[in-house]
Amino acid sequence: MTDCAPIVADLRTESDELDALVAPLPDERWREPTPAPGWTIAHQIGHLLWTDRVALTAITDAGGFAELLRAASVNPSGFVDAGADEFAALPPTQLLEDWRCTRTRLHDALLTVPQGRKLPWFGPPMSAASMATARLMETWAHGLDIADTLGVRKPPTSRLRSIAHLGVRTRDYAFTINGLTPPAEPFRIELRAPDGSIWSWGPANATQRITGSAEDFCFLVTQRRPPSTLDITATGAEARRWLGVAQAFAGPPGPGR
Repeated sequence: MTDCAPIVADLRTESDELDALVAPLPDERWREPTPAPGWTIAHQIGHLLWTDRVALTAITDAGGFAELLRAASVNPSGFVDAGADEFAALPPTQLLEDWRCTRTRLHDALLTVPQGRKLPWFGPPMSAASMATARLMETWAHGLDIADTLGVRKPPTSRLRSIAHLGVRTRDYAFTINGLTPPAEPFRIELRAPDGSIWSWGPANATQRITGSAEDFCFLVTQRRPPSTLDITATGAEARRWLGVAQAFAGPPGPGR
């Protein structure tokens, strides 16, 4: 086991819960549109399958991943969508079984990555723990799209802590990808966890501050809810500016919801 074992365990649980949500659906429901424009439930699961495969390639085949990066550079905006389109065309039973097999291989492979090794990605290279956290974030976010489509409320859990941590860690990336200079000073982030405790990051005396609900902060950094609807308060001009660009995912800024 590596230091990423607890996060991989959370990733397995998050994936299994989403699996249990979609497995009983009749084939026709897989074609229902989700809040992501142009994406059905099948696209959401197809995207997770595609990204899990790419993450597995990053661990097991550096040359293969380099080829993927070259392909992505030709069509940055359409590369990911093309992968989702391809897998969404599969029969739902096959799509789900492929995702189960691929994610299991990925989860197992993450546990074999030596501490200190950095894995290539579309953004900055990352550790196995960071890779597992990124997969947890995406599985939660795309699972939320599916839950919204089905009218199901996803209860917040302690797994949100890793997603919130990723959102905090990607602050400077979010500024940079939006063509902005990252703030020089650290921020203080204090979030109310599902159990009522407080999760915090940054110096207690920082003047730039973010406070509010941990779940809503995760909605913010995955761009799943409009910022104006969230229980998130920013104190300071730079903190307020961050709320408009925050993203925990790699790649071009999204349009948000």
